[in-house]
Amino acid sequence: MKLSRYNLKNITSERVALPDEEIFELPEKVLQFGTGVLLRGLPDYFIDAANKVGIFNGRIVVVKSTSKGDTTAFDKQDGLYTLCERGIQDGNKVEEDIICSAISRVLNAQDEWTEILKCAHNPELQIIISNTTEVGIQLVKDDIRKHPPVSFPGKLLSFLYERFIAFKGSEDSGFVIIPTELILENGKKLESIVLELAHLNSLEDEFIEWLENSNYFCNSLVDRIVTGMPEKETKNKIENELGYSDDLLIMSEVYSLWAIEGDEKIKNILSFADADEEVVIEPNIDLHRELKLRLLNGTHTLTCGLAFLAGFDTVQHAMEDGTFSAFIEDLMRNGIAPAIPFEIDDATKQSFISKVLDRFRNPHIAHQWKSITLNYTFKMKMRCIPLLINHYKNMDTPPSLFALGFASYLYFMKAVKQDGKEFYGELNGEEYLIEDPSAERFYRFWKNNSVDTLVEEVLKDISIWGHDLSQFNGFTEAVKNNLNNIINKGMKATLDTYHSKKTVA
Repeated sequence: MKLSRYNLKNITSERVALPDEEIFELPEKVLQFGTGVLLRGLPDYFIDAANKVGIFNGRIVVVKSTSKGDTTAFDKQDGLYTLCERGIQDGNKVEEDIICSAISRVLNAQDEWTEILKCAHNPELQIIISNTTEVGIQLVKDDIRKHPPVSFPGKLLSFLYERFIAFKGSEDSGFVIIPTELILENGKKLESIVLELAHLNSLEDEFIEWLENSNYFCNSLVDRIVTGMPEKETKNKIENELGYSDDLLIMSEVYSLWAIEGDEKIKNILSFADADEEVVIEPNIDLHRELKLRLLNGTHTLTCGLAFLAGFDTVQHAMEDGTFSAFIEDLMRNGIAPAIPFEIDDATKQSFISKVLDRFRNPHIAHQWKSITLNYTFKMKMRCIPLLINHYKNMDTPPSLFALGFASYLYFMKAVKQDGKEFYGELNGEEYLIEDPSAERFYRFWKNNSVDTLVEEVLKDISIWGHDLSQFNGFTEAVKNNLNNIINKGMKATLDTYHSKKTVA
């Protein structure tokens, strides 16, 4: 039996709470760009929870922006999907299965752009959410009159312009716009791109004034590990216990946080926040952002290549290894925490680190290291390079743990094969896809240089990092030494060498 609105009446398992029929009649109040698991496991989850207690009372119309895949599963299941929360909370094991009913429908931008624009005429629609990955919020010289425009900012501007026309630029017809992409000041960056696009498209001054004064672009931060669909054996076990099949089933950890920058007016519009204290709306969310960006995301970025090349498939499996577990804790407490470019008291940092370590050890979450390497170079630049810069503001010696993480990144980016526009590395005789827009550039770096020259060329490339990293005392040599050790001894042996040095010290 497939999960669907019709089949809800046939589900008898007590493991899962069923949505009330009235929820399906709620109006669409949110437009969401993206169908990914992070959106379904966090913002959509919060909105669903609020609807179920009668607080927000609105559903989500989702825009599928990419050409990859289709909306068939959403259509067949009436937008319903199961979220399986697994983890430890306050020392207690948590296993909860939730049928999320927040999504009303999913529209494909490539084929249904006219239908998407019709949503701009809905007066109850007040909120726009997005997650188009970090590279989605980029300025592309887009024509917003295309059906659809190419870029996400182009699609958003086209939708906002349709809204302006539909409501004749009325002051109260604007939106609260909340990007959840993991970039600094995501709301402000998106706003600046949309405004520039408006000028490039020669849109009238009245619209630009409405865009600036009647719409609110909110910086936001999402923090939850959502791994997506579990492996087949686990999925089958869950489905057997629930009594239905679900092609959209996803798993997440128990921990969750959605921090949104906003005032009381925005709080009133985002009323779903009243249903869960893990939705935080504050005038300034820098503290939440820095803790998460550096200690969770930064740790992931500095260790994903290392862990993958050492033969670990998931974060939890790596944490079962004493050497790796010691390395990652040492990196967080002594490498990253002191270098965070934001004033945070040490007790707050250490408390957050302990929570992150527990999350990494969650036995129910199969968070693949390979998936964390997606857009590796961009993540390294945004999450980690500010740590390196701040380290050298306080010290003049190279950060050894950071240097090993960076060397691991360089070796992961070593492509041995090009197939069209795709580049592949090699580990133990097996190829892996390097899913990074910089893959071709690094293919040339590795092909045309010795190891030592490669390190020098990469570190001094301001076009990649925005800084000449070779100017930092001792960092170039530290990266060279680590990279040569990885090549000559292997990643696992290099990691073991770190551990033995630590033990002696």
